[in-house]
Amino acid sequence: MNNILFTGATGFLGENTLPVLQQHGFKVTTLGLAGSDVVCDLSREVPVLPTSYPVVLHAAGKAHVVPKTPEEEKQFFEINLQGTKNLCAGLEQSGVPKAFVFISTVAVYGTEQGENIEETHPLNGDSPYAKSKIEAERFLTDWCRTNGVILTVLRPSLIAGKNPPGNLGAMIRGIETGRYVGIGGSKARKSVLMAGDIARLVPLVMEKGGVYNVCDSVHPSFGELEQLIAAQLGKSRPVNIPYVFAKMLALVGDLLGAKAPINSPKLDKITQSLTFSNEKARRELGWDPLNVLDHFKIS
Repeated sequence: MNNILFTGATGFLGENTLPVLQQHGFKVTTLGLAGSDVVCDLSREVPVLPTSYPVVLHAAGKAHVVPKTPEEEKQFFEINLQGTKNLCAGLEQSGVPKAFVFISTVAVYGTEQGENIEETHPLNGDSPYAKSKIEAERFLTDWCRTNGVILTVLRPSLIAGKNPPGNLGAMIRGIETGRYVGIGGSKARKSVLMAGDIARLVPLVMEKGGVYNVCDSVHPSFGELEQLIAAQLGKSRPVNIPYVFAKMLALVGDLLGAKAPINSPKLDKITQSLTFSNEKARRELGWDPLNVLDHFKIS
């Protein structure tokens, strides 16, 4: 049985990943805020670990929030970057692992549209979230090289699982309350990853390392996701409005400011496809990702 230190296990990703890790024979020690085996605020302190761990899965981080103030922007770096540095300082004291798996994000590429984007794409992300993850990746690359640790960087797309936050959570709430509308036939496609696939990837990368985009191979359309969610909620599929009408509303939203329910950037994001290639992970790891449309249960 492999002992693994899992940071961020009390969050959305952790709650959907922990049971699958245990099913795969890992003895898991969790590290994070209240409810973890090792309680520690990584953004502010170096953890005191009871033992060494051959594998570390570092998923603790800040996401799903658009910062509105410089202080909120700073929090991304405190949690995602400084938190990673503090974790590594704690590992140096308890014993460095053999393998370190870091949960990054496709946001590091800094693109809002495109198809089958590969790991070789430039890291152009300029949001505080993306920048903090890019810097954490770079720090870990140097730290793992110095300490002889096998580093895996996983860059997930949109993540699906029970009670998801972010855009999927907003879609579910909108469909449930009848406040969601599709636009232009809801044809845009997005890469999605089942949260449990993170756990299924850990045994495949422990001995190998590398940088991998991780997502399903289907890249479901907004329409397919709308239909799936509506069916689970016992609702009719949401109303769909023409793109031209949505564009007029977006232009009005541009004038109203950030509080508008829709503006041109938001419209572009939900009407243009953004997909990522998982070919490297499938080829090098022999990984067969779960089909989101077959496995996504909203609760």
